[in-house]
Amino acid sequence: MKIAILGAGAFGTALAVALSVKGPVTLWGRRIGWRGENPRLPGIPLPEAVAVTDDPAAAMGCDTMLLAMPAQALGGFLAEHGPALDGKMLVSTAKGIDLRRLTGPSALIAEACPAARIAVLTGPSFAADIARGLPTALTLACADPATGQALQHALSTPVLRLYRTTDVTGAELGGALKNVIAIAAGVVIGARLGDSARAAIITRGFAEMTRLAGRLGARPETLTGLSGLGDLTLTCTSQQSRNFRFGHALGAGADFDAATTVEGVATARAVARLADRIDQDMPIAAMVARLADGLVSVDNALEHLMSRPLKEE
Repeated sequence: MKIAILGAGAFGTALAVALSVKGPVTLWGRRIGWRGENPRLPGIPLPEAVAVTDDPAAAMGCDTMLLAMPAQALGGFLAEHGPALDGKMLVSTAKGIDLRRLTGPSALIAEACPAARIAVLTGPSFAADIARGLPTALTLACADPATGQALQHALSTPVLRLYRTTDVTGAELGGALKNVIAIAAGVVIGARLGDSARAAIITRGFAEMTRLAGRLGARPETLTGLSGLGDLTLTCTSQQSRNFRFGHALGAGADFDAATTVEGVATARAVARLADRIDQDMPIAAMVARLADGLVSVDNALEHLMSRPLKEE
C-alpha cells in the first residue's frame, strides 16, 4: 500500500516519521521551506524513507492518502484537488467541525470525492510523542469494515496501535468537541480557579459532548473510548495541547501566538450554531465561543455557568 500524507505540519510530519518504518511515505506540503527536519518538530530528523514534496502530482499516485490538515482548511483543499483524490482511500486526521457546512471532515470528503473510501484517524496523541516513537493508541473509524480492517493493518506499527470502529460520527465528534472543552479547562487553570474546577469542567463538558453526539447519531461507547474520553483527558491536562494553552492564556489575560492553529475556537463557534439549529443545550461550548470572540469576560462566564438552575446530574 503506497501512502501519502497531505499536510506537512507537525502532525502530518509525525505520521510520516512513524509510518516510514513500514515503507516509503510521500509527505506533501503547500509551502515547504525546510529540508531534513521540520522546525515544528525540533530534534526529529526525517528518515530517508520519507520523500518531502510541494508538488501535488508526486503524491497523487498513492492509493492511500492521509489528509493531515486543519478542519477549516480541508474544504478549500478538497475544492481544489477533489477530482484527483476520488476513488482512493482517504483518511482524515482533522479534529473539528466545518464552520460553513456545520459538518465533520468525512461529510466534506464524501461530497467532493463520492467514489472515495473514507476513514477518520483520531484519538489522544501529540505529534511530538508519535514522532519520537512513544506508545500511542488511536481510533480508526470507517463505515466499511473491510476498508477499515485494511487500513488498520496498513497504518499500525509496533508503537502506534489502532483500534477500529464503524462509528465515524462518534469518532469525529469526540475529536472535535474535546478541543472546545480543552479550551474551557485551560481557562479555568489560567484564571487560577483550581483543579477541582477543572475536574468539573471536564466532567460536565464530557456530558455535553455525549449529549450532542447522541443527538447526531453517535454510539455512546465511541465517546467513552479513545476518540472521546481518551482525547479529552489528554488535551485538558497537558500544556502540549494548543487548545489548552489558548484557554490558559484567555484565563490569565495573556497574549497567545496568533500563528498557532487552535481548532477548538472555530469548532466552538460551529457547535454554538449547530446547537441552536437542533435546540441542544451546550452551555460550556457556547461560553467558550463567547470568550474566544471577546463577548464576555472570564468572571462573567463563570458567574453565568455557576448560576444556572440546579438539577440532577
